Amino acid sequence: MRGACRRMIFASSILFAAALMARPAYSQVDLSGEWSQPPAPDNTMDPYIGDYAGLPINDAARLRADSWTAEKWTQEEHECEPHPADYAPRSPGGMRIWPDLDPLTQEITAWHTTVYWMGAQRTIYMDNRPHPPDYAAYTWAGFSTGKWEGDKLRVTTTHLKEGWLRRNGLPRADKATLTEFFIRHGDFLTLVSIVKDPVYLTEPLVRTEHFVLNLGYALSPSSCIPRHEIDHPRGWVAHHLPGTNEWLTEFATKYGIPVEATRGGAETMYPEYQLKLATLPMPPKPKESPGRTK
Repeated sequence: MRGACRRMIFASSILFAAALMARPAYSQVDLSGEWSQPPAPDNTMDPYIGDYAGLPINDAARLRADSWTAEKWTQEEHECEPHPADYAPRSPGGMRIWPDLDPLTQEITAWHTTVYWMGAQRTIYMDNRPHPPDYAAYTWAGFSTGKWEGDKLRVTTTHLKEGWLRRNGLPRADKATLTEFFIRHGDFLTLVSIVKDPVYLTEPLVRTEHFVLNLGYALSPSSCIPRHEIDHPRGWVAHHLPGTNEWLTEFATKYGIPVEATRGGAETMYPEYQLKLATLPMPPKPKESPGRTK
């Protein structure tokens, strides 16, 4: 009888332990640390004007980018704009990640991130709070909530100010939503971002960024004080009128890419576009500068 009871107790213990192991942990992976940003093949920090290849943009986005000029950053009201949450991890520099812990349960109630440029900070709430209504404030960081899916942290961000997809004028509307996956592999961190923008994108834009753990790394302070640098007429706004931006074909000409392919659109994202690419006319060769010798 005693042996049967022992076996029952042992079996119950095994089942209880298995049930505990089957329950997903609240925080599967420790993301905290100082993360350096190595050079990446998808480096678009300083893209060419007119390089929209492989981006699912529509005509409205294309027109705004064609009209854009970097002179915008000489206007005091734009000089110190921080990078929005969907672009900040792609900017130069590193990232710090740290958690908030409940003092009683030791559960992580929020994750925080800081990136180098302008010290942009975000809070990712892990307590299942709802997102605010549409009339709530829109910020550069937006409003983010997180949830673990296995060993991946899924982050959903809304309430983003209007920003940009690439630093050559391609816009991102304030109606966009951002979904991210923070995936840690030992000392490496992969950040997958998915932007859905009903105003300027015809399909979701998926990008990745990579980081490496750097125990001796520390973010340098980043500050900006706007000041008058260049004289402009009163009411001046940086722009190119339609058809006047002479730099739109520079990228295509330099690398021998058909101009149509550099204009972007969802079809340019897919391998099948190579068939069409082969039928498109090549751009004219750049003119030889005076006095240049071969």
